[in-house]
Amino acid sequence: MLIRAAFLALLLSLLGAAYVSVEPAYGASGIKAERGHLVEANGERLVLRGVNHGYYFGKGPKSVFADIKAAGANSVRVALSSGTGFPATSPAEVAGIIGQCRANRLICVLDVHDTMGYGTEPGAATIAHAVDYWLTLRKVLLRQESYVIINVANEPSGHAVNMDWIGDTKRAIQRLRAAGLLHAIMVDAPNWGNDSFHVMHDHAAEVFAADPEHNTVFDVHMYGPFNTPDKVSGYLDTFVRQRLPIVVGEFSSLHQYGDPDEDAIMAYCQQHDLGYLGWAWSGNSAEYHYLDMVEAFRPARRTDWGRRLIDGPDGLRQTSREAGIYGGFWLAARR
Repeated sequence: MLIRAAFLALLLSLLGAAYVSVEPAYGASGIKAERGHLVEANGERLVLRGVNHGYYFGKGPKSVFADIKAAGANSVRVALSSGTGFPATSPAEVAGIIGQCRANRLICVLDVHDTMGYGTEPGAATIAHAVDYWLTLRKVLLRQESYVIINVANEPSGHAVNMDWIGDTKRAIQRLRAAGLLHAIMVDAPNWGNDSFHVMHDHAAEVFAADPEHNTVFDVHMYGPFNTPDKVSGYLDTFVRQRLPIVVGEFSSLHQYGDPDEDAIMAYCQQHDLGYLGWAWSGNSAEYHYLDMVEAFRPARRTDWGRRLIDGPDGLRQTSREAGIYGGFWLAARR
């Protein structure tokens, strides 16, 4: 009996050690850029299928993350404030957001949103200011590499703004790495995110090479300028050919400055395993109410845009798969 008990204790000890070794290895590596795609620590490809949530200007009800998950999303891009124009989103709030994402099995893309339209939008923050803010969140972000993507600065310049996007973005990445943040880092294109002058398009490889972790993903926002399939594929093809990871971090079915081709955007992303995140769940101002997917944060009251993104061809229901860290289920089967 003593021998059998000792053997059983040894077996349980070995099994426990094996289990314990899995979780740290998964969390330590986190989400990585690999051969033009995002992958998780276990090697599974991560294709973002989600929506934007304008947290800093419209938090919504406590159920908002659960509602987004129930719509079929595997990820959510959450807009934070670095303190320019709106009060800064506190470390405690950010920890709560990450907790809500994890509780609802969502990959959390956190973005500093008040850099939007720098040089055109009065009072917009710089990329460097956004990095200053990220560094205040260091303790909250550490050990979240499997769950969180750091989106440095939303739409970091307006139209025709002469800024050093290449140098500013390289410096931002290197400052974050020097602080020990090993997460996948997402960088937005200039010119309201549309990259009107192809600055990101032409220099992405240079920026990627400047990241000592080689773990940068590029983010283009496809609104008015991307109104035909040729314009959508013409832009994204370059990244696919160069095996540079890219996502469409914002897009919509309508826009006041042109008519985005949402069908082409979603079809191309599905064909090439690229991520997309529609703008936005709810809470837009009256002027931009047409961008809401649900009315007044009520998931049962979907707008035309919400129905298109969630239930339409190549939409969330058809294409979203839960991240492997949470189990990797096809979300379409969980309607």
